Amino acid sequence: MREDSRRAYDAATFVTPLTSHTCRLTDPQAATLKSWLEARGLKFRDVPYARFAADGDQWNVVFYNSGKLVVQGRGTRDFVEFVLEPEILKEARLGYEAVLNPEMLLPRLGVDESGKGDFFGPLCIAGAYVNEAVVRAWQDAGVRDSKHISSDRKIAELAKLIRETPGCVSDVVTIGNEAYNRLHLKMRTVNAVLAWGHARVIENLMGRREAMNPRPVRAISDQFASSKDTVAKALMPLGREVELVQRHKAEADLAVAAASILARHEFVTRLVALEKQFDVKLPKGASAAVDAAAREFLTRHGAAGLPKVAKMHFRTALRAQGLPEPPRVEWKRGAKR
Repeated sequence: MREDSRRAYDAATFVTPLTSHTCRLTDPQAATLKSWLEARGLKFRDVPYARFAADGDQWNVVFYNSGKLVVQGRGTRDFVEFVLEPEILKEARLGYEAVLNPEMLLPRLGVDESGKGDFFGPLCIAGAYVNEAVVRAWQDAGVRDSKHISSDRKIAELAKLIRETPGCVSDVVTIGNEAYNRLHLKMRTVNAVLAWGHARVIENLMGRREAMNPRPVRAISDQFASSKDTVAKALMPLGREVELVQRHKAEADLAVAAASILARHEFVTRLVALEKQFDVKLPKGASAAVDAAAREFLTRHGAAGLPKVAKMHFRTALRAQGLPEPPRVEWKRGAKR
């Protein structure tokens, strides 16, 4: 029955061959898997940072110290469905994601940003429309929250895939540093700037709703402000045509994950362009290395040039200029940021 249902599901949804699968195991589950491998006389091998690794006929498994299991090879699907799920995990999930979570196939918009926590570089907000066909196309493509992708090259590859996937509609709004500093000075908080950017992306996407089939039923974004009204009030006329869903860890949704990749790719691309323009290294994030780079930038381009590459409300800007920092205020839930 399991084999028949799997074949029917594959035929109906045109699932591409599965050659890689990851999941997390508890210590007891890992011990059971290792015993299963040993009982079949499989050859173990050493892998850095792994507790054990073994090779089957058409698959290999690596269980890492972090608790992550990686299965690879042509026989990945069979191993997952006939060994991992029934004998180790004691649950069947592969091929039933849509049954377990029907919302994953709904036509929707996902919105996310990149650059919010980076002193150097712009703020980039991206959005992506997905439908059932797009979700199927990305099933094994590795589209996930950009924070879990450390390679800029991989980000670029996935961004290209997302843009070229038939049925996917995307948009990116980039707020350059000088415009960002003006907006922050006017709006007073990062969340207000973010809300405007999210609303603008949703409005831009809805302006292209004729290309979306079927029309989106909702727009999903991370809840970055304590009040959901922060984004809701910023929505423009077209953006009010869809339900706005804000939730913590929204990047778990495929549409939001795709948006996060597009936003990160745009941010990295713009940051590299700034480095070439000013002939100086501009590290990501906010750290001691960023402080040093800010001082170097000031030495070469002066204080007047800093707002062209940096977010001036960061304390880094004060430290780089030798200016006193205001007292730190303990953040409390519900407070404006």
